[in-house]
Amino acid sequence: MKSNYNNQITAEASALRFGTACRYGFFDRHGGLGTAPFNSMNVSYGVGDREKTVVENRRRIQKISGSSFLLSAKQVHGDSIYSQTVPLEKNREVADVDALITDQQGIGLMIQQADCQAVLLFDPVKKIVAAVHCGWRGSVINILGKVVRRMISSFGVDAGDLLAAISPSLGPCCAEFVNYKKELPAEFRPFMMREDYFDFWQISKYQLASAGLAELHIKMVGSCTCCSKNYFSYRRSNHFSDGVTGRNCSVIVIDKVNQVKC
Repeated sequence: MKSNYNNQITAEASALRFGTACRYGFFDRHGGLGTAPFNSMNVSYGVGDREKTVVENRRRIQKISGSSFLLSAKQVHGDSIYSQTVPLEKNREVADVDALITDQQGIGLMIQQADCQAVLLFDPVKKIVAAVHCGWRGSVINILGKVVRRMISSFGVDAGDLLAAISPSLGPCCAEFVNYKKELPAEFRPFMMREDYFDFWQISKYQLASAGLAELHIKMVGSCTCCSKNYFSYRRSNHFSDGVTGRNCSVIVIDKVNQVKC
């Protein structure tokens, strides 16, 4: 397989780690079974790909990530959050949520994206993970701040302990918003890199820091999904064809005790 955890680390290699108790991966579009325009590691059931292809692609993601089961969401660009506090007995997709939290070992939280960000969070003290689907609408309603507050209120997390990683997603080179005066709040204006173009990576970093995370605890890959053909991109597909494309995925999982390696 050729799916990547990032641009340098292949899927067969160890996942990226937050310390020794948590792994996470950013997968590109390669290494699956799909044919055009879903070639090849599409993980979404909702874009027109064959169901059995998506099932197999998800099985591969589950195996590569070392997850016992995958917990995903039918994302709607809102700010609803689902918390999984009991073990899973099978893969599950939750309707109408854009953020997932769990304290359960072995459950891979999976975000599906094609230009939107997946923001992955881990508390190494409480052993809690979260995965957030954050497009520009999610940024406007500050879903990241809401998720951090939920982790604090429901799981006793200290925001200063949280570690965050921002996935490959739409970069400032391609994030054009010609209607930004109507669509984006005034507080985003400092992140306009040139006329109509915004840096949503830095917006997410700002929102995470405002929620209490230490800036040194926030990592970002910095790869633009629209520029790179290694990723599915809704914006690129809309520009060059009919907008039909697959979805990349990002996964975070708390290691089972017997999987932890120093």
